[in-house]
Amino acid sequence: MSKFKETKYIFVTGGVLSSLGKGIAAASIATLLKNVGLKVSILKADPYINVDPGTMSPLEHGEVFVTDDGAETDLDLGHYERFLDESLSQRNNFTTGRVYSSVIEKERRGDYLGKTIQVIPHIVGEIVGRIKKAGEGKDILIVEIGGTVGDIEGLPFLEAIRALRSEVGKKNGMFIHLTLVPYIKVAGELKTKPTQHSVGELRRIGISPDMIICRSEMPLNRELKDKIAASCGVERNCVIESPDLQSIYQVPLSFLKQDILTPIADALELGELKPDMQNWDNLVKRVIAPSDSVTIAFVGKYVDLKESYKSLTESIIHAGANLDARVNLKWCDSEKIDENNVEETLKDVDAILVAGGFGSRGVEGKMQAIKYARINKIPYLGICLGMQLSLIEFARNVLNLEDANSVEFKEDCKNPIIYLIDSFIDASGKKQLRTHKSPLGGTMRLGSYKCNILDGSLLSKVYGGAKTIKERHRHRYEANPAYREQFETNGLIVCGESDGLIEAVELKGHPFFLGVQFHPEFTSRLTKPNPAILGFIKAGIDNKNVR
Repeated sequence: MSKFKETKYIFVTGGVLSSLGKGIAAASIATLLKNVGLKVSILKADPYINVDPGTMSPLEHGEVFVTDDGAETDLDLGHYERFLDESLSQRNNFTTGRVYSSVIEKERRGDYLGKTIQVIPHIVGEIVGRIKKAGEGKDILIVEIGGTVGDIEGLPFLEAIRALRSEVGKKNGMFIHLTLVPYIKVAGELKTKPTQHSVGELRRIGISPDMIICRSEMPLNRELKDKIAASCGVERNCVIESPDLQSIYQVPLSFLKQDILTPIADALELGELKPDMQNWDNLVKRVIAPSDSVTIAFVGKYVDLKESYKSLTESIIHAGANLDARVNLKWCDSEKIDENNVEETLKDVDAILVAGGFGSRGVEGKMQAIKYARINKIPYLGICLGMQLSLIEFARNVLNLEDANSVEFKEDCKNPIIYLIDSFIDASGKKQLRTHKSPLGGTMRLGSYKCNILDGSLLSKVYGGAKTIKERHRHRYEANPAYREQFETNGLIVCGESDGLIEAVELKGHPFFLGVQFHPEFTSRLTKPNPAILGFIKAGIDNKNVR
């Protein structure tokens, strides 16, 4: 049950430019409030017109994060889950595209009784309705509005939060504005003018921020903070700085040190707030200054854009912190790996990770890395496509199956080790049909599925003897069970299954060789690392120590 009669809202907006870290700021505030004992949730509203980021290139928008219930969402939801240690759902992320689809659907059904459909009240009303739904049963809902104040597409969202604050009243709604305070090198000064303009833009829309969080390269002195407070009309203790830090997990501690909770508690009448951040603090110390280290080869095709592997790189940091080790990632572009340079590329690493991905680009390089890990007994973890390629590599080089491939890369291959099944039961228990002609977004196995684990297997060991686990998926193609017997006879064992589908494989007689069809990184948290990734990093440390 909620502590308050009504849900209280904290609205987070961003100004000057994008990518300032609104998501991290929102998640940090949520973490502090949760550790006080409040029921907190968080919502990301994205002004872009895609219905969801599912079909967007990682180069456009970073990775696509998948929730338990199969929603393809913005990567900020990953940060929210990792900070809050809670599973979110489709209701925690929506876009302009989803809002308009929903309103148009209602109009076609006749729900609006023949009225003219307009941005106000219908689109704004739909946004308000979705925000309220996400806040049901919570003490506090933090709402992050994507984009930058001044963007034309963000106006309906800003109008919606303005209207909602008017409806719930000042004691139940608070505006926090995140802005840039740039350092001008030649002048040797931090400049507050962009912040003033950004707040002016907000005020023109009818929103006056109650708190300003300043992103800057340099610390802000008291005089500068007072200047921002005076020119932007906020209390002096409501100007919080968010400087560049070594780790994003330091941000809640930095906010706490600046006493961010006092003005929030005053504005929303929350009483005295004292969060318990001791465990968090200990883990952050291990992220910053661990006593051990290990080098992992990260083999992928989007290595120039680290954001496309955000959950995975964060899950590796979580595992490292819990093992008190710094994980040094050696980024290896799979398009540049071939049999002539694979040894030179991988000879100095303690373990090899092949990440997921779509399309045929770079797969041959990934298979060279897998072969090198298999033959040289280097700890290996293959995720999603990384598992599928470990099966194809084994089929080609151990089983000597001619033209072993995935139908994703070659439709008419002689030995379709990876194929497209016609139907499967989705996460909600409904039967899904998929063919080559199905739309890309509609044919995925998405969300959380149960996986039964083989007793005595490596997978069972890393998951602490569990018989079944639940992990999240995002893929179209499956491992073909027709080849299972040949694989197992030759030492590549199926160690995880889900309703007859192959979920995980491992290699007998190898110190650590594991391929998983699911994405373990999506359920990893700083305070609770994913067991598959933790086991893999530990195997890398063990390998380093015996080499």
